[in-house]
Amino acid sequence: MEIYEASDALAALAHETRLEIFRHLVRQGPQGVAVGSLAERFELPNATLSFHLKNLKQAGLILVRRDGRSLFYSPNFEKINAVLSFLVEDCCQGDFEPGSCQQGECQ
Repeated sequence: MEIYEASDALAALAHETRLEIFRHLVRQGPQGVAVGSLAERFELPNATLSFHLKNLKQAGLILVRRDGRSLFYSPNFEKINAVLSFLVEDCCQGDFEPGSCQQGECQ
């Protein structure tokens, strides 16, 4: 992953509402959530919700699929894992294995 991709993803999450939406989608899993349910849950006007979803989608953090007339949004776990890997790739001087670093100390 290039630094600009990671920066775009982190910038998209740097807004309180987008972060809440994103975390909700992650909790719901790969099946996704209908856009109407998101609007109800977060009590956002359609235009505002669309703006936030568009930002998350452009950053690659969420996916959208159409089922009939409904749109469903879900987390893009591949992109999420890529961002997380990018953030820790130099941990322990490049000798990182998940769970091996505790409080900044390599095990």
